[in-house]
Amino acid sequence: MTLITAIRGLRPAPGRAADVLAPPYDVLNSAEARQRAAGKPWSFLHISKPEIDLPEDIDPYDDAVYAKAAANMRRMVEAGVLVRDPEPWYYVYRITWGEHVQTGLVAGASVAEYDRNHIRRHEFTRPVKEDDRVRQIEAVNAQTGPVLLAYRAQADVDRLLAAAAEGAPEVDVTADDGIRHQLWVIRDRAVIERLTNAFDAMPALYIADGHHRSAAASRVCHRRAASNPNPNASFRYFLSVLFPHDQMKILDYNRVMRDLNGHSPESLLAAIGEVFEVEPAAGPVRPGRLAEFGMYLAGRWYRLRLPEARIPADDPVRRLDVSLLHDHLIEPLLGIADPRRDERIDFVGGMRGLKELERRVDSGEMAVAFTLYPTRMEDLMAVADAGEVMPPKSTWFEPKLADGLVSHVLD
Repeated sequence: MTLITAIRGLRPAPGRAADVLAPPYDVLNSAEARQRAAGKPWSFLHISKPEIDLPEDIDPYDDAVYAKAAANMRRMVEAGVLVRDPEPWYYVYRITWGEHVQTGLVAGASVAEYDRNHIRRHEFTRPVKEDDRVRQIEAVNAQTGPVLLAYRAQADVDRLLAAAAEGAPEVDVTADDGIRHQLWVIRDRAVIERLTNAFDAMPALYIADGHHRSAAASRVCHRRAASNPNPNASFRYFLSVLFPHDQMKILDYNRVMRDLNGHSPESLLAAIGEVFEVEPAAGPVRPGRLAEFGMYLAGRWYRLRLPEARIPADDPVRRLDVSLLHDHLIEPLLGIADPRRDERIDFVGGMRGLKELERRVDSGEMAVAFTLYPTRMEDLMAVADAGEVMPPKSTWFEPKLADGLVSHVLD
């Protein structure tokens, strides 16, 4: 089996992409999805967030939700809004967000190579979220949410993708958030073969976002393989978009705490000063380098720097900024040992800005906020290569992939 393969994409019919494309299912809650899909009968949210078409008090994991997803997909196919390609192809996907541009490949990624850790992960998954994705896949008989994968940038692959995207795109849609999504179809068999061979030669791919989707695809694959030994069956690959690592953008993922663990602002500052270099700041602090943090406490901003001697050079997890802040401040001083489960901590993605941190502290909802330097792709890959797991909420990727651009039907 190859590491990646061309797929027969289920895509919006010509001229219908603007009606279909939607934000990823996991960045909107049900209420937000209802609002975004209002007056848009062909929005992919009717498939990815089908509870929006059911009573507002329904459990999002109710059987009726998955049944509604299947019914909505059938409706969109029967209406000719979604059309499946006649042959397996690759697709070039370009996302433009202001000055940031990234160009990648839509393909099927091998479940077998995921199971062998050739496609590497860096996060734990939660059973309830895995189960949800398994039920969604089985209900609609397709993978509708792509896994975001990274590969170490290679000039030859970049050139192939750039050449394939020279003509007019088949899809060119700018979403409500200002992000532009473009899609080109690669039908040339020689180019498809060259791309397949180029990826097969890569030592690893890396899951950037989509650990639950990939884990669910593996579970579905093993369940179906018991009755279908065909090594080329489409369920043996999962929907993915692959980007070179140097084009991917990770934003800061900041922290807010509900209390000071018995400290006063003054005593907390004093305790922090025994470990960090502390400098008052005139305004919001957006860290400019590794091991530097901002802190908003009692209406004031501070810049914190951890001395280099305290940074473990040979541990890819403990040298991450999220780990340094946790190990030297959040756990010992604020008493939060398990950020996955402790309700005293919350996480704020960089898209919301530093004013959101100030708002949550000034309102009294939170007691202190910390800003972090964004995790680097090189650090993510180092953790995955070591077979380790990153701390929760270490990465916030932007821009987000669109749902509905290409889906992968399971034959």
